[in-house]
Amino acid sequence: MCGIVGIVGKTDVNVQLYDALTVLQHRGQDAAGIVTCDGGKLAQQKANGLVRDVFRTRHMQRLRGNIGVGHCRYPTAGGSSPALAQPFYVNSPYGIALAHNGNMTNSDEVREHLYKADLRHVNTDSDSEVILNVFAHELQELGKLVPTEEDIFAAVSAVHKRIRGGYTAVALIANYGIVAFRDPWGIRPLVFGKRSTEQGDEYMVASESVALDILGFTLVRDVAPGEAIYITRDGKLHSRQCAENPQLRPCIFEHVYFARPDSIMDGVSVYKARLRQGEKLAEKILREMPDHDIDVVIPIPDSSRVAGQALAQQLGVKFREGLVKNRYIGRTFIMPGQQQRRKSVRQKLNAIELEFRGKNVLLVDDSIVRGTTCQQIIQMARDAGARKVYFASAAPPVKFPNVYGIDMPTARELIAHDRSVDEICKEIGADWLIYQDLEDLIAASGEGNRKIEQFECSVFTGEYPTGDVTDEYLEKLAAERSDKVKAQRQFDEDSSGVMGLHNGDDSDGSI
Repeated sequence: MCGIVGIVGKTDVNVQLYDALTVLQHRGQDAAGIVTCDGGKLAQQKANGLVRDVFRTRHMQRLRGNIGVGHCRYPTAGGSSPALAQPFYVNSPYGIALAHNGNMTNSDEVREHLYKADLRHVNTDSDSEVILNVFAHELQELGKLVPTEEDIFAAVSAVHKRIRGGYTAVALIANYGIVAFRDPWGIRPLVFGKRSTEQGDEYMVASESVALDILGFTLVRDVAPGEAIYITRDGKLHSRQCAENPQLRPCIFEHVYFARPDSIMDGVSVYKARLRQGEKLAEKILREMPDHDIDVVIPIPDSSRVAGQALAQQLGVKFREGLVKNRYIGRTFIMPGQQQRRKSVRQKLNAIELEFRGKNVLLVDDSIVRGTTCQQIIQMARDAGARKVYFASAAPPVKFPNVYGIDMPTARELIAHDRSVDEICKEIGADWLIYQDLEDLIAASGEGNRKIEQFECSVFTGEYPTGDVTDEYLEKLAAERSDKVKAQRQFDEDSSGVMGLHNGDDSDGSI
């Protein structure tokens, strides 16, 4: 899962891109990058680290131009080498820089075709570089000195035909403008907005609407599944449906965990979806434990807070912030190794003893993935003096890996895989465990937009909408994503480095 942004303005957009990336930082904390265009010359800055650490005043001074794209990276199957920081760039045709969110399910096949048929070299194992080269090749095949919007849309149509998976992308075409597109299933989110100034209209595309809000852009709408948006450098917007048979199947895990609560995705308020998750979970608790003895509901910050508040109100019990979060520790969900996750949970959260001692506590989390975090937090609650510790998940059991851009571990590393609820409860050390029902989770999101007929729920059901996810593919993914493999890959990268076109603090920033 990554954050992407593109802006076509009337003045320099460097600071706006930076601000947008800070707002989208929750979508990726591994690396960040910006590319801008000024008078046909592209400038970039990208490196590993948080947005605030990657960019300095000297970088902003050379990131000039009224069009630009930005990215904050969250690694999935790939490593964390600086060479994988985005946006990626190719100089032919025109000069194109692209940032991408999601994951391809046929990357090996397309990568081989790029090399053998298109004669293009892909330097990293990133899907983003594959998508960039496919898009660039399709544009180059048209052979136009000056591409029109029809040419741009034809290239995007060819991209949709060649690649599969869940993805959104934003690309800067030097001297011409910005193009953004979304996969034909609409799995990954993408919105665009408009801002009127004295000099004329400005446009912005981003992973989440909250980025538009912060910069004063008005949300126009979501980019539709399979649709492309092309904004010329002088601020003219064109849109076209570029996919055959598009269907809206947005990822429901965005509403559970990834998205900020103040975002709106496909017409659904993430905040209200999480409120409804809490209400529906409370209704299930009252059905299964009508004479419950819960004294207090405590959320595991931050993404479960909204659901926890609604749950407590529905149950008629106290809601308390009993866990204090160290905001300078990254999200443990995306930590690469089990040992690192165990250590970071203790550094990340601290219990307020007076909210636990002598009480029957219901801890609420957005989901349970590996079980590592909740296991430690339950023990923290007991150490703080809780009499009983119950645990509630606002999402159903996560039983299957995600293949569309979320770094879910292998099935074997998921605590709910091949375990019953009672077995999971025992494993994490809770006195009682309750999960949200899938039907209720879907209803919680679907009530926000009745036009969404289905959500992408593969982590709960094992049903992958693109229809190309085989057991062999999942085994291959498991080999790439296991904690052991990631630890070895990180060791190899730290030891030897990976060759890449990387701009760090000592670079002059030209492409």
